[in-house]
This record gives sequence, C-alpha cells and structure tokens, in this order.
Amino acid sequence: MSEGLPFRQFVVKLHSLCNIACDHCYVYELRDSGWRSRPSVMADRTMEQVVRRINEHVRRHGLPRTDVVLHGGEPMLAGQARVDRLATELGRALDGATRLRISLQTNGTLLDESWLSLFHRHRIAVGVSLDGDRTANDRHRRRADGRSSHPAVRRGLQLLRKPEHRERYAGLLCTVDLANPPIATYEALLAEEPPVVDLLLPHATWQYPPPGHDPARAPYAAWLIPVFDRWYQSREEPRTRIRLFESLLDLALGGSAVSESVGGAPPGFIVVETDGTIQLADAYRAVDEGASETGLDVFAQDFDTVARAPRVAETRLGRAGLAADCVRCQVVDMCGGGNRAHRFRPGSAFDNPSVYCADLMRLAEHIRRRVRSDIRVLLGDAR
Repeated sequence: MSEGLPFRQFVVKLHSLCNIACDHCYVYELRDSGWRSRPSVMADRTMEQVVRRINEHVRRHGLPRTDVVLHGGEPMLAGQARVDRLATELGRALDGATRLRISLQTNGTLLDESWLSLFHRHRIAVGVSLDGDRTANDRHRRRADGRSSHPAVRRGLQLLRKPEHRERYAGLLCTVDLANPPIATYEALLAEEPPVVDLLLPHATWQYPPPGHDPARAPYAAWLIPVFDRWYQSREEPRTRIRLFESLLDLALGGSAVSESVGGAPPGFIVVETDGTIQLADAYRAVDEGASETGLDVFAQDFDTVARAPRVAETRLGRAGLAADCVRCQVVDMCGGGNRAHRFRPGSAFDNPSVYCADLMRLAEHIRRRVRSDIRVLLGDAR
C-alpha cells in the first residue's frame, strides 16, 4: 500500500479507561501517557463526526468491505446505549455503500446475555483477550485490587461458546509471555474453542526490549516453535486458526503479505481516539511519549488527508521502508521486517531490523523447512 491509498479498517476508541489493570497493557503501561488527557468516553458529537468521515472515505474510494473495530481501554465501559448508537449510525450511513463488519475487542469480564443480544442485533463480532489458564492470565491481567479477572473472563467465554451465540465469537488474543509454558498455554486457549487465535509478541523496541530478550537464544522463537509444531500436526477438523502461523505458511509458499506484523504489508488501518484525534497503531506507544500522535483529528481532516500526511505515509511504505540488513536477509519474504514499531532504536529511529529479528528469523526458517520437507514427501508420493 503506497502513500495516499485508502484505509479499510478504522479502530475507534469508544472508552479510554479499563476495568482491569493489566501490567503489560500497551495503552497504560508503555512509554506514552496520552490517555491521561483524553475524555474517558467518546462524545456523541465525536461519534457523529467519525461516522461522517468513514462514510465519505468509503464512498469516495468505493470500498467493497469496511471494518470498524470498537476498542479501548475497555469499549464495553462506554455502555450499551453508546455502542448501539454508533453501530446504528454506521449501518445507516454505509447502507448500500460497502459490506460493513463491526467487531469489538474486550477483556471479556462484562459479557452477559444483554450485551450479546445487542451484538446479535448489529452482527458485532467479539474478540476476547486471554493469556492462557488462570496462572498464565493472572501474571498480568488482574483487577486493580489484585484480584484475578480470569473467572469473569471464562464466564464471558462460556456464553460466547453457546450455540446461539457462537457466530458472534471472533476469537482470542494472547500476548506471549515466556514465563507461561507454551503447550499448556496453547491447550488452555484451545479449551475455549476459539475460531481464531492471535498470538502477539509484547510491544517493545531496542531501547526498551521485551522481557527475556536475547538474540543469541531467540527465546520467543523457542516459545512459538513447539506451539507451531503442535498446531501444524493437529488432526482436528477444522483446525483452530492461528493467524501468525497461517501468514507465515502462506508466505513460505509464495503468497502475498496481508499483515504488518509479518510479511511487510503496510497497515491498512488508522486509530481514532475518544476525543477524535487520529493516532498511529498502539504499538508505537512502546517507542516514546507522543510517538503514536499524528497531529490530526476527524474534525479538521478527512481520512484522505490523513493518508497523505507524512507521519502516516512513512508507516505505510512496506518493503520500501526496511533497513538495508532486512532487505538482504534470506527470510525477508516471510518476516517482512516485523512490526515497524519494534524496529525503533535511538539515533537511527526505525531504520533497523526488529528487536525480535533473531526470533522471527528462527521461526520463519523453521516453518519454511517444515513446508519444504512436506512438499518433498508429497512430490515423492506423487511419483
């Protein structure tokens, strides 16, 4: 995606605060504290302007599909009336113009039948953040008073697994923690019967590396590889999707990049905060105070202006924005340089390999070897 091309996903921060206090949260616990000066909830006037800007962008570019992600903080703290209003206005404005998909990313603790009734009415897909079993989840995802959030999350997931609610279940988001056993974590996630699992590396930079960072040992690859092998060899039908592994498999087979995390696809989304300011991805909060700021907002600028803004355009260069070491790398077609925010180092900014370079290289090489081995077996059988 080059400079000025349209956005296809809009992350809307409905509520800037949260009802649990995760100590690894990329909103509250990294380098940026901008959330402190923003309103806790998006005002009606701001919601109306967000809908207006999305509508004009969609119609100007004739987008066949548009994704709106309700986010936070914890977006359900905004209340059912506000979520209902935003979904209704989006549906009314975009009717006939695009295939609208609304999703909501939640910690799951507030899910109940009344919320699910609302989600069914607007066909809102629900993603839940969960780091594994109770021990794994409680390492970071506790309430402000120290109590576990795990029982409440599991109650919400039990509702989503019911046959009458299953179609609303979008999947699980899990932040990798080296302290959690990989296979036990994978099995705990599978026990919640998610259609999709997103395994996320903790947002980090060379200045502020992730826990256990060690390029010589590549510990995040060592964590992910046994999970990949277990998933890849699974005989379950249908197999639970893991987007990171699917993307790397597709790239190993010559497919095109679809993610900014691996493969080098430029991001096709933008973030709108509760006050209407427009931000880069939350990953940039790991860089420094204000690193996600664009200086733009939905009242003063439309999304075409945002896409052309230098601060935004430089994040959407894809392969053209890679460091020289990445361009020469043997797995660049799979890794794609990793998440751009993870490349930051003082003095050279983003002109570096990822802080996870060794991990991504080892994981990519492992997956490519597995794929090539299986192809050789298949070709041998065919002969």
